Formats: sequence, structure tokens, C-alpha cells
Amino acid sequence: MTELSSSHRFASPNTPGAEGHFFRPPLPAGHILRPRLCERLAGGLSGRLILVSAPAGFGKSSLAIEFCERLPGQWQSLWFGLSRRDGDPGRFLERLLSGLQQFYPGLGSDALGLLRLRQRHQPFAFEEWLDGLLDDLALRLDPDNPLLLVLDDYHLAQGAVLDRCLQFFLNHLPPGLLLLVTSRQRPDWHLARLRLSRQLLELPEQELRLSAEEVGELLSGHGAALTEEQQVDLLQRSEGWVAGLRLWLLAAAEASADDGDMARPHGAEGLIREYLLEEVIDRQPAQVQAFLYDTACQERFCAELCDAVREAHDSSAILEHLQAHQVFLVPLDEQGRWFRYHHLFSDLLRARPTAALRSAPPGAHLRACRWFSAQGLLDEAVEQALRAGQPDVAANLVQNLSEEQLLAEQNVATLLRWKMDLPDSLLASTPRLIVLYSWALALACQLDAAEELVAQLSRFLPASTAAQQQSLLAQWQALCGVIARGRGDSLKAQRHCAEALAGLPAERYGQRLMCLSTLANLAIVQGDLWRARGLNREALELAQRVGNPLFEALAHYDRARVLQARGEVLRALDEVRQGLERLRGLPPQRLYALRARLTLYEGYLLSLRLQPQLARQRLQAGIAEGRACRDISLLIGHCVLASLEGREGDLPEAFARLAEAERLMHIWDVPPIYYLAMITLTKCELWLRQGQTEVAAAWLVRLAEAYGGEQATAAPEFHPQLPLYIELQQALLEQRQGELVQAERRLRALIQRAQAMGGQLLALIAQVQLALLLRANGQEREAQQQLSASLQAAAGGALSPFLAALQKQPDWLREQLLNQPESPLREALLGELPAPPTLAGHDPGLVLGSLSSRELAVLHLIAQGCSNQQISERLFISLHTVKTHARHINSKLGVERRTQAVARAKSLGLLS
Repeated sequence: MTELSSSHRFASPNTPGAEGHFFRPPLPAGHILRPRLCERLAGGLSGRLILVSAPAGFGKSSLAIEFCERLPGQWQSLWFGLSRRDGDPGRFLERLLSGLQQFYPGLGSDALGLLRLRQRHQPFAFEEWLDGLLDDLALRLDPDNPLLLVLDDYHLAQGAVLDRCLQFFLNHLPPGLLLLVTSRQRPDWHLARLRLSRQLLELPEQELRLSAEEVGELLSGHGAALTEEQQVDLLQRSEGWVAGLRLWLLAAAEASADDGDMARPHGAEGLIREYLLEEVIDRQPAQVQAFLYDTACQERFCAELCDAVREAHDSSAILEHLQAHQVFLVPLDEQGRWFRYHHLFSDLLRARPTAALRSAPPGAHLRACRWFSAQGLLDEAVEQALRAGQPDVAANLVQNLSEEQLLAEQNVATLLRWKMDLPDSLLASTPRLIVLYSWALALACQLDAAEELVAQLSRFLPASTAAQQQSLLAQWQALCGVIARGRGDSLKAQRHCAEALAGLPAERYGQRLMCLSTLANLAIVQGDLWRARGLNREALELAQRVGNPLFEALAHYDRARVLQARGEVLRALDEVRQGLERLRGLPPQRLYALRARLTLYEGYLLSLRLQPQLARQRLQAGIAEGRACRDISLLIGHCVLASLEGREGDLPEAFARLAEAERLMHIWDVPPIYYLAMITLTKCELWLRQGQTEVAAAWLVRLAEAYGGEQATAAPEFHPQLPLYIELQQALLEQRQGELVQAERRLRALIQRAQAMGGQLLALIAQVQLALLLRANGQEREAQQQLSASLQAAAGGALSPFLAALQKQPDWLREQLLNQPESPLREALLGELPAPPTLAGHDPGLVLGSLSSRELAVLHLIAQGCSNQQISERLFISLHTVKTHARHINSKLGVERRTQAVARAKSLGLLS
């Protein structure tokens, strides 16, 4: 057991064998209690073996100590701390028997004498000796008072003979005895039978890593104040390695005392470096040390790649050795082919001294480049060529990337990073490189740079053949169309994309799909949703013909956006999930901008379904992947999250979300036309919630001027109906200002305009707002008509338009809903309403009248003893709807349980 502190917080328990070799150390000072892992270990108390195996410093021994202190009262424990001297099987067994005798005096007296008489140079029948000892032990063990035998740091004593002895010991372990082993190296035992019979509990490195909460507790215990972002970075760098975090805290405390600054943990510096060298690297054979240093330059590696880089043929065996000895090797796939080193361990290896270098880094990177290229892994081949200082090789490899691959994945961060290392002269050296990088720049919203680069295509005109000439011009048209869409010039974008579609050859299907997507987005802006649907259908058919799952997912994403605008939220959710399903077969470790967009849009649609918790989860996941891909669609995530925070009254957090979005846009140098209006409109919504009507009014006027009238800028790609939503916020502003007549007039006009453009969702939001406004003005009849119309228009599944009614007029809304025909929407909204006041003490007739026909039907089936599932099947309604009805029945009858509801209904005569 390697301790990082000599002071102790807990006293050692008084147990037999608590002296000499069998002393169980107390928990070290500052130990973070880990009840979740102790609970996991407790699940193995009914088996034969608990194996805790992980690299140095992951808290194996401390966890075993904590577990022993938490053992149930009937359990005893014997702590056996091993050393290298215990590698002699005779010495090990002698010490083991000595420890057991402190619990069972007289155990194996003859066996101990026999063991002491053995001669080391002569063979000894250990298995026969163990057989007799185990028979004697079985007679003395009490299953009602079992013993936990802990072998701590087994790797220090591990050897072939001792492994065989303990294998025999395990196979014949008597009832009432359990073995707990901690080790840096996996014992060479055959454990398949124990696994199959559930007699084995294994706790690997992944489970021993500190969680975010445990890291926070560790930092608090040391008085380290880090921001949330710094804590996330610390956890990512340390990968939950306990020793690394403690050593970093010690070093950081000294550094902060000098200059007040806490640097990020780094494996090649200070105490962490010394620990890794002493405890890990220096303990490896020279051949393994050389392997570690030679392969450290690779972000990920497999045996074949290591052979190519090292020009050797023994990498597979060395990797097996590293796995067996738990040398900070992190598997990257379930097949056990690809690996990487722990981040801090990798830091140290890469900062190795020159004397340890067997091959020059450029040569190693170039060999890795050739290997990746031969495997068709062009991204990594390019990375290795650049690291080798060979931009010409990198440029040639980039040309092998297809525009289709780039446009499908849309992970432009990689290409832009390569661009930094490639000379400008190389970027413009071939039409292919120009087209590739122009698309990368356009997708990254670097419009000026994209326009400047695509203009270089003119140097290659006229082309050598008419077909090449037409293809090159069509590619130029496609790029110009996408750039014009980004600038908000809808007429120019439409013209270029239409002409590109006419000229692009069939093999340029990626660019055709980008043009179709751009035209569909413009159709939404123009309010022509039927045309948008047709373009979506054409794109999906093309994607399915070429069999590209990424392009199919893009088509599903575009279809979902049209369906959402039409108010068909449930169908839009289905489209999004179909798109995500098409991506399920892609490598999970790779990042995809399109997956980020689908995930974000799923979160947005869930927010429309009033499922804020699920929405947050999906939005945050989409933001994380979108940020890694440098995809500005994360704007959707930040704006929707800000709206959710605003609804719940956390306005500071809402504004912080928007500030983070703006910060990212500035860092990525994204033109304001992409994001400023979206963020400003969301701020106006928040300002209205704050009561800052003057600020909201000023900005809404500016937005209306920019996106209204004949010379209006086209709405941004991610908010194609922006002008209509500006109108909606202006109506809400007028309500706040008391200009009710003007607000009513604006809402009526907005409803007509949105319906004419097919924007049913926006029309629905305006209808509900109008109904509330009319009711506030005393126009009850017309308010009811508007609400009834909005309920019919909401058949597509949108619930959030009714949020204001749910919060401000719940009783009125319930009354109106109960007068509506039964429908999934009606039941969903009733489920969102607070429980109605109880009618338990009222007249039976009044109670009967308050129950809907469907609720009465559910009540009768409950009285017959039907389960919720059976009721669902008999009445052909969902399980969720059954639960909603049951909840309302209980509320109206003033009871809490089904049996009480039946009894109450019988007493009122409702079930006769």
C-alpha cells in the first residue's frame, strides 16, 4: 500500500492479528469516503473472491481498509500486507497460517512444522500441504461468523508458483472464508468458473476513478477553490486518479503560497513525475520502457501501428504485458485492439530525456503516417504528416478526402486546424484543395475567407474538357449559394443553388444535398413550407440512393424543422430519432456535427413537449459535441436553455447562457448575422420577464427594422421564422405596457400571417396568448372560442404554447379542457395541471358530475381489480393517460390510494 500521508485520522481497530505482519493500517488523513464502492464490494460477500485491480495510486488499499471498517458485525477480517519477500511460496504460506492461527488457535500445527522443515532447493508438494490445511480450516470456520482474508499489494509477491498455490486455495475455499485481493497486476488465475457461478466480484480501474462529486469533496477538504470549468478540466486531465490529484494538490498548495496561481496538473512535472517514475516506469524492464517512450507520441495505438512506428515485431506481446501489469493503459474499444495512455502518464512519456529516444520523432510520425494511409485512415495520416514536418505529404493526403465525406461529417475543426499548418500556396495549388477548404471555411461561417479562396478557382478555367468545365462551374455555384445564404442574401443564394443543381454531376451528391438543404431552409424563410417539404423529400430520396447514413440523417433533420414549423412536434421528434438511429452504427469515439444538431433539436422539441429535464440533458449533450466540432448549431442549445432558465425564474443563469454563446461566436470569429438576432430576441424574452420593458422595446424595434420590410435581411439559418417571433414578442411587450388593443390587433394579424405561411406552431402560440388577453378583457365567449381553436390546432403535440395558461389560468383551462372531446393532447395538458380541489365532502351528484366519462370508466375497471396495463389495453389508451386519470380520480375523491378511491366511490354510490 503506497501512502501519500503519514498522519492518520482513524484509529486502527482492535482485531486479532492487529500486530506485526497483520496490522491493518488506518485510513490516511484526508481520505475521501467511498460508500458507493463499499456497497459494490458488499455485493461480493456471498462469493469466494473480491478482486480489486488497478494501476498505482488508484486507492485500492484505502478502499479495502474502508470496506473492512464497514463490514457487518458478524464478519471478522485478517489483513495480510504483502512484500516482495512473500514471493517465496513457503514464506507466504507460513505467514498466512500464522495469521489464521490468531483466529483459530492450534490450526495446522503439524502443517506449520512440516513447512518449516522444507528445504528451498528441494521441490515441495504445496497443493498436498494446502489440502490438509483447508480440511482442518473447514472444521473450524463458522459460516455465521465468517472471515474476510485481505491480501494487499499481491503484485509484490506474485509469481508462477504462488499463483498456482492460490489457484488451488481458491478452488477449494471452504464456506465461511472470503478472499479480497488488491493488486496492480491481474493474478494469473483461471476465474471463468467463478464468474459463471457469480462467486467473483471484480472492481477495475474504471470504477475506482473518482467521480466529479468525489473530486469536489477532495478539493473542498484541501481548501482549493476552483470554478466549475476548472473542476471539469481537472477531472478530465486526471481521469479520476486519486494519487495524481493528491500530489497535484500538494504541489499546487506550495505554488499558490508563492504566486497565488494553481497550474493544471501535468505528468511531467514535480511530484506526479517523481511518483510515476518511481512507482511505474522504473519498475518496468528496459525493453518495455523503450516501448513506452517510442509510442508516447501517438494519440491512440494498436499493436500493428506500434510495430510500424518502432520497426519491430514484438508490440503485441508488450501490450499484453502492459495490460497484465496495469501500466496506465486505457482501452478504446471492446475488442481490445486500440489503446491510449492515461493523460498524465502520457505527459511524462512525451517529456522524456533525449537519451531515452530510440528513433527521431519526425521519422516515427512519418512511419505512422504511411501506416494510417495504408489503412484508409486519412484524418490520422494527415495529422502524422504534419507532425513529421511534411506539409507536402499532408496536402497530397488531404486531396484524397472527398467533398462528400467533409459535407457529411461537417467536422470542420480538423480541416481548419490543418489549414494553420499548410502554406497558403499549397491550399490554392489544386482545384480539389480549393473546393475542399472553401467548403470547410463556408461551413465554419468564415465567409470572407471562403469567398476569397473560391475565387482562386478562376485560375483553373477554362478546364481541359467541357465536362470538367461544367463540374467546376457548378461547384463554384454551390459554394457561392451557401456563402450568400450565410450573408442573408436569399435571392442570390436561391439563384446560385438552383443553377448548381442543374450543373452538378451525379457523383457530386454531397454538394447537391447541401444545395437542397439551403433551398429548403430558404423556403421556410419565405413561408413556402410545401416547397420545403418537397425539397426535403428529394434530399432524403437522394441520400437513400447513395446509401450514406450521415446524409440521410441530415435529410431527417431538415424534415423535422419543417414539421416543427407546422406544429407537428411529435412527428418532428420521430424524424429526429430516425436520424439519430441512422447514426447509431458510426464509430462512437468520433464526433459528428450532424449528431450534435439532431441531439440539440431533440432537446428543443422535448422542451415544446414540456419535458424540461429530458430537454436539458439532450441540449447539454448536443452543446458538448457541437462545441468539439466547432458547429454553430449549439446556438440553438444555449438559447433554448436560456428560455428554460427564464421560465423557472433563474434569470442570471439564463443571461449567463447567452453570454457563453456570444463568447464562443467571438472566439470562432462567426459573423454577427448568424447569431446576434437569435441571442437578442431571447434576451428580449428575458427582459420582459424581468419587467425591463424599455430595454426590450428598444431592441425589438431594431430587430423589426432589420428583418421586416422589402429590404429585409433573410432570417438566420437556425431561426428561419425569426420575423414572426419578433412580432410575437412585440405583442407581449404591448400587453406588458397596457396597450391591449394594439396587442390584440397584432396577435390577430400574426395568427393570419403565420397560418397563411403554414407556420402553425407560431399561430398556436399567438392563439393561446390572444385567448388569455380576451379573457382578461372580459370577452369570455370569444376567449373560449380561441382556446378551443388552439386546442384543435395543437393536435401535433406542442404543449409549451399553453404554458402561460397552465401557470396563470389553471382552473379556467381545466374547465375548458373537460368540455373538450377526449384526446392525447387533452390528457397531456390535464396531467400538467395542478391537482384540482377535493370534492370528497360534497354532494355525490356533484362528485359524479366532476368525473369525466373516461375517468368513470377507469374507476370501474380499478374497482374490478384491473392493473394500469390492463386498463390501458381495454380502453385503448396509453399507460401514461391511465395514470393521469387515476391521479385525477384520487384528487377529486380526496383520497391517496386506489383502494381508498374504490371504497369512497362505493360509499357515494358511484359504482352502482
